[in-house]
Amino acid sequence: MKLRIFFFFTAYLLIGVQGFGQNNRLNTSNSIGWYNYFGTFKVSEKFGIHTEYQWRRNNTVTDWQQSLLRVGVNYNLNPRVLFRVGYAWIETYPYGEYPINGLGRDFTEHRIFEMVQLSHKEGIIDFSHRFMLEQRFVGRYSSINQINEDEFPLLNRLRYLFRLQIPLIGNETKDKTPYIALYDEIFIGFGENVSANIFDQNRIGALIGFRFNKNVRLEGGYLNQTLQFGRQINGQSVFQNNNGLIINANFNIDLN
Repeated sequence: MKLRIFFFFTAYLLIGVQGFGQNNRLNTSNSIGWYNYFGTFKVSEKFGIHTEYQWRRNNTVTDWQQSLLRVGVNYNLNPRVLFRVGYAWIETYPYGEYPINGLGRDFTEHRIFEMVQLSHKEGIIDFSHRFMLEQRFVGRYSSINQINEDEFPLLNRLRYLFRLQIPLIGNETKDKTPYIALYDEIFIGFGENVSANIFDQNRIGALIGFRFNKNVRLEGGYLNQTLQFGRQINGQSVFQNNNGLIINANFNIDLN
């Protein structure tokens, strides 16, 4: 019942976002490819180090979309509750028909984040809910004459990700088990520097994965990214609808 309500709410939200202001918006699309590494290193019973790099490409693989490096410290309250705080460095490049930066330049973002992830199992399905709060210092150019970003205003953002995972063999995802995973994540901006919109983006993924052992999982599949620019062009809101490939390599190493 909860699952049906969630997907109904997500579909309603996306339809509303897609339908609002159709006559006052610019729509564009890109073929993307995201190739991601996630590594967690357990250093004690409760604490761990999270490392992550995402190589995000436009035109599937040939051109830059974004580079994202994220590190953090994990605290496992119990098997169902995980806390994480950390830092991310992001470089966003001009890509597609309408670059995100108004001058058509790349820009740097420094990000601090706080996260809590809740996990539970119902029958053979593993559920997870991730809530993330981000303080984003996004680089911008005060004038066309600036060579480098000279301003880094603070943008706040809230993210919520819902994911379910189902084993394709047996009743649980264990060693040498294939599985499928579905997820949806919505991003909402807030604060005084968020003026053009509060809806930032939404991501939907459908993956097939394989758990080799407790240390290594590999998964890949389809990703849809709906993104609204934080600026307008000729008085029109800009929406990107990006579709493509996503591949995740997950490593969990116990150093304890």
